[in-house]
Amino acid sequence: MSRINLEPITQTDGAYPPVETWHPECCGDMDLIIKANGDWLHEGEVIQREKMVTLFSRILWREQDEYFLVTPAEKVRIQVEDAPFQIVRYEQSLDEQGRQIWRFFTKTNDVLTLGVDSDIELFERADALLPYASVRHGMWASFHRNVFYQLVEQATLVESKEGMLVQLVSAGKAYTLGTFHEM
Repeated sequence: MSRINLEPITQTDGAYPPVETWHPECCGDMDLIIKANGDWLHEGEVIQREKMVTLFSRILWREQDEYFLVTPAEKVRIQVEDAPFQIVRYEQSLDEQGRQIWRFFTKTNDVLTLGVDSDIELFERADALLPYASVRHGMWASFHRNVFYQLVEQATLVESKEGMLVQLVSAGKAYTLGTFHEM
C-alpha cells in the first residue's frame, strides 16, 4: 500500500493548495475509495476524522476518469464510485445586485455558488438523468437525495420542447435539475 506524505501541504487557513501546479509521477495506488454516498474509506474502514477527509479532498486531482491524491512530491491513485463530492446542504439568498443565488455545501466543507463558481449539468446514471454540480479541476458533486428533493420542491417548472424542465435560477442563470414528460 502506498502512503502519502501530507507534511508539505498542511494548511490552517482553509485555502486550497495549488494542486494544478504539481506534476509528480504516479507512485502507485492507495487503498482509498470515495463511495457514492460520500463516505471516504481507507483500507475498508470509513475515515471518521472529518478534518482528514477535508484535507484529502483539498489535494484531490482528476485526470481523465482517474482520481489522485497529489502533493508536490507524490501522486497516488484512489478510486471514486460516482462523484468525489456530495452536496449535503444548501442555502438561498440574494447577491449584491439583488439576484437570487443558491449556495451548495459539500460533505467536505466546500462552498459552491451556483452561477458564479459552479454550474449544474445532467449526467446519465442508471437509466436516469441526474444533476451534478461542478466543483473544481473537472470534478463534480452529486446531490444527497434529501437535498435534491428539497431543491425540486423549490424549483420552477418551465415548459420546453423536451418536456417540463425543473429549474433553479442563480446569479441570473437558469439550471435544469431534471425533466419530466406528461404521462
